[in-house]
Amino acid sequence: MRSVFLTVGLIALATAASAEPRKLSVTIYNSGRSLVQDIRTENLNAGRQRLEFKDVSPEIQSETVTLSAPGIEIIEQNFDYDLLSPQTLMNKAVGETVKIVRTNPGNGSQVTESAKVLAVNNGVVLQIGDRIEILREDGVPTRVIFDKVPPNLRARPTLSVTVDADKAGPRETKLTYLTGGLDWSADYVALFDEKNGKIDMQGWITLENTAGVSFDDAEVQLVAGNVGRGITYSPPAMTSAGTMTGAATPLSDYYIYPLKERTTIAQNQTKQVSFLDVIGAPARKAYRVDMGGFRSQEQPIAAAVKLEFAAGGGQGAPMPAGTVRFYVRDAAGNPKFIGESNIGHTPAGSELSLQTGQAFDVTLQPTIVNQDKRSNTKTRYEMKYLVRNARPEPVVVQVRQSGLGRDGKLIEESLKGRKLNADTLAWDVPVPANGETTLTFTVDSGY
Repeated sequence: MRSVFLTVGLIALATAASAEPRKLSVTIYNSGRSLVQDIRTENLNAGRQRLEFKDVSPEIQSETVTLSAPGIEIIEQNFDYDLLSPQTLMNKAVGETVKIVRTNPGNGSQVTESAKVLAVNNGVVLQIGDRIEILREDGVPTRVIFDKVPPNLRARPTLSVTVDADKAGPRETKLTYLTGGLDWSADYVALFDEKNGKIDMQGWITLENTAGVSFDDAEVQLVAGNVGRGITYSPPAMTSAGTMTGAATPLSDYYIYPLKERTTIAQNQTKQVSFLDVIGAPARKAYRVDMGGFRSQEQPIAAAVKLEFAAGGGQGAPMPAGTVRFYVRDAAGNPKFIGESNIGHTPAGSELSLQTGQAFDVTLQPTIVNQDKRSNTKTRYEMKYLVRNARPEPVVVQVRQSGLGRDGKLIEESLKGRKLNADTLAWDVPVPANGETTLTFTVDSGY
């Protein structure tokens, strides 16, 4: 019906703005759902009446709606999401009489006829007098005039609540509900200064809104942690406007990150806001090779390059899950990208060791010198690891060996190592510039 223009008479579709501004608070979880608190001032009459809350999220979970206000009793609530459009207006007109106005493209004259809408199935079927017509889509200027908008069609998603008020007068109402369509993620930009052993890091929160409505001038809080579904759930209390500090605060087993300022999250918008700024935190580069099991290999294994530092730069702040992208400065002082790594939700005080890439000039070549099966569940391995360094400066390579098993035991070693856990040994192997170091050890692997 591209050529059909719909006109609604005697109906004002715009709603006057409320005298009192709305106060919006939005708590966004990683699980794809959010908690919305919408505070509005309503002028109530005494007794039973219906309150309409426009601009609620079309993704609202209606079963989670709560409304509170002093001196009112909730009778029932309805969420009307059948939105006004040319198609829905015509669908609702089936069986009703409308006016069809056709304009002669030659002389501009108009002809108006009354028509009954018989059906709207892949086109509009009309009864005009004693004839049946199909509303054409051939470019002839045509308008369909309706007397009114059906009561169950809304210009915007609307939540209506029937209440019983003890007295008339303005009342602050607090509407709370869960909704989908909002999400957030964290990204970090880290500039590493290897010479001075320092790292600068900035954290960005990316907000995404596909809920079908804008959240204007909202107080936004982000919850790091995975909220379970199908368990008992209690919405957190929202902080009042103007109290946000930007510091993470604990909530049960989660952390809340309040944004420092109110912000608008527009529909179909991706927004980025800064939440972490660390300058000169201690950090160091490390080379590591993780060996799972015992084997010989003709081709050497490149060591992983890792950057190690405290979560939040040692400022006592947890880091929500996201991607950390690392940069170093070149000889001209310009930052160059060297790699990225993903982190999970990381508690404050945690030590991070994040891989940026692999070092082709620092390698390990494993060789089984001897293998002796001592029982059905135990095998003795005599291993030689040749660690090479083709760099112009000495390095230390951390070698981690897993596969000991619960009954495993270290028999001997050429370098003093340590046991990380029941299954894993570790050695820090110093390797001179343009040189090599051989690590040998013997273990019993048993289960």
